[in-house]
Amino acid sequence: MVSGTILAEHTSAVPADRLWKASFCDGHNLIPKLLPGIISSIDILEGDGAAVGSVKKFNFTDVIKDYSYVKDRVEVMDQENHIVKYSTLEGGVIGVKVKSYSVEISLTSTSEGGCLSKMKIEYESIGDSLLSEEDANDMQQGIFAMVKAIDAHLVENPTAYA
Repeated sequence: MVSGTILAEHTSAVPADRLWKASFCDGHNLIPKLLPGIISSIDILEGDGAAVGSVKKFNFTDVIKDYSYVKDRVEVMDQENHIVKYSTLEGGVIGVKVKSYSVEISLTSTSEGGCLSKMKIEYESIGDSLLSEEDANDMQQGIFAMVKAIDAHLVENPTAYA
């Protein structure tokens, strides 16, 4: 087992407050509407979905061939500083590619009026090597796809989550 880290960034024209509200406070409602071909629903199993300890289950459509769901628990929800961290409890690549992983996403305002999204994925591999570049890229692209879809929706709908 080897510990690894994946880092990624995404620049948005949307202010941090709006992207935060849409992504992390109401994402369980918005994401399935924006990505219906990938995510069929997001169920809140514990908590309210936006508080520490909340458990959410992301249910995928048949487009995702390798797994049908991912269950996450919110570990950090810092509304003021726009930082969320969650750990994956089961599903997805757990037991297939990695033993465990957690994701931290932070949104920082930019001088242009938008924000910078930074993502850090920390994982424990199953084998004695890090994830391949392709697997690491797939993992971060899958997670950031949701943020990017919300970002595009907010650009197209400038009064949403204002």
